[in-house]
Amino acid sequence: MKLSDRFSEALVFAEKLHRQQVRKGSGVPYVAHLLGVASLVLEAGGDEDEAIAALLHDAIEDQGGWETRALICEKFGERVATIVEGCSDSFDGEKKKPWRERKEAYLQHLQTASASMHLVAMADKLYNAQSILRDYQRIGEALWPRFKGEKEGTLWYYNSLLKIFDLSHPLAQELHRTMETLKTLMAANQAHQQ
Repeated sequence: MKLSDRFSEALVFAEKLHRQQVRKGSGVPYVAHLLGVASLVLEAGGDEDEAIAALLHDAIEDQGGWETRALICEKFGERVATIVEGCSDSFDGEKKKPWRERKEAYLQHLQTASASMHLVAMADKLYNAQSILRDYQRIGEALWPRFKGEKEGTLWYYNSLLKIFDLSHPLAQELHRTMETLKTLMAANQAHQQ
């Protein structure tokens, strides 16, 4: 598959939307995450709309809510806007519900989400889990306070995602392996401290 100018336009649009954001704890420009998620989607066989949605998957949640959704729809079509909306657990500008409540609602939504939403969500969660694993290897338990769910909530959330995602899909399999590696490292770290 060849990508068109739409993908290039989406990349520029995403970078401008998220230009002031950095990744939690690392200071890495947020666009690195968006590129990583889009890469995973493309490598898993996603189409251009899914790759564009991957670039924009946090736009509604972090950068403008419903207005941004309308702009995405205008620029890239309803399918892309619907995938992005389906990957959001809240909308920028709206009062956010408590973390656990948002995650439970998102998990409920994922159970009936489209295959395209699942693909982008799996890529996003895999990228995040791999970042968590790398940071845990570097700083250990000091990692957890940066997350609203802290250690227990974060682990609960990823384990819950694995119950919903199709474990025959390569991205879900890699997410499972990443979480198992993290659990092994955590157990070794805990044993070392005792």
